[in-house]
Amino acid sequence: MTLELLYEKYAKQVYNLALQYVQNSNDAEEITQDVFLAAYKSLDKFRNEANHSTWLYRITINKSLDFLKAKKRKKRFFWFTSELTENDSVEFNHPGVLIENKEETAFIFSCINELPDNQKTALILNKIEQLPLAEIAVIMELTPKAVESLVQRAKTNLSKKITDSEG
Repeated sequence: MTLELLYEKYAKQVYNLALQYVQNSNDAEEITQDVFLAAYKSLDKFRNEANHSTWLYRITINKSLDFLKAKKRKKRFFWFTSELTENDSVEFNHPGVLIENKEETAFIFSCINELPDNQKTALILNKIEQLPLAEIAVIMELTPKAVESLVQRAKTNLSKKITDSEG
């Protein structure tokens, strides 16, 4: 399959998954470009052991997590150099969220962002992307039971974070 066909078929899925991680359309577009650049560079190494979608999901997750880690390092650097002010905050710009729900949704996503990466990934793929456990297992290179356990722990931890914040 050519890169052009991959892009036409999967760009929207890649963008939506990246958006679940970064909650900002500009950042999600940047990650989408990075994903397809990485896919292009390794297209000749693709062994057809998995679906193209599974392969691209894995690349997207890795690129999204790398992006968030880099963003966190950058914030830490700015904090140490005192260039970050009290008014600087995480921008929440998710196009699928109605204006009246933005504050609540931003809060929920901030709680999701505090989860360990593997729980966050399992939760996003299962509850937001609505992928079956078997496909998530292939993407995350785990067993379906391990994925199910991660989703349950993520839900428990998320519920606790929300309850702790409200109380």
